[in-house]
Amino acid sequence: QPRLAESGGGLVQPGGSLTLSCKYTGFILDRRAIGWFRQVPGKEREPLSCMNEGGRNQQTDYADSVKGRFTVSRDTVENTVWLRMDNLKPEDSAVYQCAASDQSQCPPPGEWRYWGQGTQVTVSS
Repeated sequence: QPRLAESGGGLVQPGGSLTLSCKYTGFILDRRAIGWFRQVPGKEREPLSCMNEGGRNQQTDYADSVKGRFTVSRDTVENTVWLRMDNLKPEDSAVYQCAASDQSQCPPPGEWRYWGQGTQVTVSS
C-alpha cells in the first residue's frame, strides 16, 4: 500500500518561507499523481497543487491562492516530494497534507486515495 508522511511544518513570520517534505513508499512516483492540500478547522480541504507524473505530459498545476509563491519539486532517489512556500501570509496557516492517486493523471477531488497525516503550518508575527 502506498504511504506518505509529511514533515517540516512550524511557526513562521509573515513574509517568511518554509519547505515541507512528503516522503513516500510503496509506489513508483511516475505512475502516480501527487497533490498538496491544506485545511483549517471548520473549512473544506483546499487543493493547492497537483503534479501529473505521466511521462512527457508531466506538469504541476497550482491553485490561484498559492501560484507564484509555492513550488513543488521531487526527488525519486530520496522518495520525497517537497513543497516550497515563499512569502507566507497569515491566511496560509493550516494543516498541510500530501496525497497520491491511483493513476498518473490528477484525479477529481473525491478520488485521491492515499494521504499523509498532515503537518501544521502557522504564519504569525
